[in-house]
Amino acid sequence: MKKLKVFGVRQKVQNASLVGALLEDLMATPPKSHKQLEKRKYAFCGKQKIEMIQNRDLIFMAQEKDLPPELERLLKKRAVRTISGVSPIGILTKPYPCPGKCVYCPTEDRMPKSYLSSQPAAARAVRNNFHPFRQVHNRITALEDSGHPVSKLEVIVMGGTWSFLPHNYQSWYVKKIFDAANGHNKGKTLAESQAINETTDKRVIGLTLETRPDFINERELVRMRKYGCTRIEIGVQTLDDDVQRLTKRGHKSSHVIRAMKLMKDFGFKVCFHLMPGLPGSTPEKDLVWMRKVFEDPDFRPDFVKIYPCVVLETAELKTWWKEGRYKPLDDKDLVKLLLQFKTFVPPWTRIMRLMRDIPVGHILDGAKLSNLRQILKDQPKKLKEVVGEDFWKEHNLATRDWPCPCIRCKEVGFKNFNTPEEVPEPVLKRRDYDASDGLETFLSFESDDEQYIFALLRLRKPSGRKFKQFGSVLHDAALIREVHSYGSEVSVGDVAGMGQHRGLGKKLILEAERIARDEWGLKKMTIIAGVGTREYYKKFGYELKSTYMVKKL
Repeated sequence: MKKLKVFGVRQKVQNASLVGALLEDLMATPPKSHKQLEKRKYAFCGKQKIEMIQNRDLIFMAQEKDLPPELERLLKKRAVRTISGVSPIGILTKPYPCPGKCVYCPTEDRMPKSYLSSQPAAARAVRNNFHPFRQVHNRITALEDSGHPVSKLEVIVMGGTWSFLPHNYQSWYVKKIFDAANGHNKGKTLAESQAINETTDKRVIGLTLETRPDFINERELVRMRKYGCTRIEIGVQTLDDDVQRLTKRGHKSSHVIRAMKLMKDFGFKVCFHLMPGLPGSTPEKDLVWMRKVFEDPDFRPDFVKIYPCVVLETAELKTWWKEGRYKPLDDKDLVKLLLQFKTFVPPWTRIMRLMRDIPVGHILDGAKLSNLRQILKDQPKKLKEVVGEDFWKEHNLATRDWPCPCIRCKEVGFKNFNTPEEVPEPVLKRRDYDASDGLETFLSFESDDEQYIFALLRLRKPSGRKFKQFGSVLHDAALIREVHSYGSEVSVGDVAGMGQHRGLGKKLILEAERIARDEWGLKKMTIIAGVGTREYYKKFGYELKSTYMVKKL
């Protein structure tokens, strides 16, 4: 039997004694910035006449040492990766034919449609021959070597329309994800691999699958649940049916409405992919339908990703652009649009992305700002330069207090506090809103001024629709669709951080149970739990039934 070659295997530390000496020096007088750290490393290596010591080697040597917190933060590569409380791992499926004919999608050979081989996640997938075990193992190793905890894995499967892939490939693919997290292939079936993952060191606490709204039906959602899926990302693109028709998208807003009701009544978290700047639209039209995404109860997603339309070499749209039939939004128009968009994002929504990670060199025309979020939030001079004097004054941007109300802008993990005393006390907040013929209650622990969020819970009173499968757990039940504590990831069993392991999740669950029982008159709570979170919910009296965690109230 051919042995599986795994990428991402750790390398031995070169010059271990010198690496240890540099570490001791840094621990004695920790640098205060990344610039100071690099300067100290450069001076030390120059004096010793050795190659530059990598942070991963310092982290490896520090495993048994009590690092000063400020030094640990500096050594940890891209600390933002796990700052939301989990370790996200993005992987791609291998290239399969796509059911869509969208004019804006790139069609690069040997890549899933809409992806470019130069994108970070795609490049890693190519290096690992699109094998799920290799991709997950590679990312776990890279995160560990960069100083990140990896006990809570959130796996995002990309590659186009998941629902269009052969079912046997889907099952094999997901099993290998759990096998990689478990560190072996001992599970003979997907169910066995999932059972092992419930108590292993590295648990898949969330699994995200991408698909189209017109592929969502009851049978598809049942299959996704058996895979352990907890969040679905759907390519909505726009709510303007005329634009959808022009760009050959192949579905309408009515498909989105139907899919949303099904997904939420199954308990899934939902992320919309939105694409402003499409052919046939204008910034004014975009603003109208983007506002509708949040104000119309038929939509109201939990997450959004913004993918502004740009012209790419291998897309059909390139021909339209060359013929003068299409002009994409430039940086100025896009920033103006998103500034207005961010003002009406509700506090129960998380903006996961404002720009797609397409290398600038591949964009023939369109917005190219790669650090758009930072410009909107932290760079007022650059922002003023981009939008112009008139827009700056008209919208009073000099005095407007950013960030926006979305969850990501308020996550406590992104905030800097000099002392524990500066961290505000979490206060329970409640927001109710109608969505997809049901009632949503968004519970959260936030600072009293609502500038920081520590933890959240999404509770749903479903529409009352009956299903052929999962009826015993979904019918006449309240649904917890998400429980999440923010702050840098704390490994399972470790001490508390700012948001995790402080008992906030438990308090939210108890309050959700009280609402369902006392206010809604329901006698059953059902949680759409990730495989790796099942043990957590068992502590509160929940049992595993039909892939959900269920408790009688």
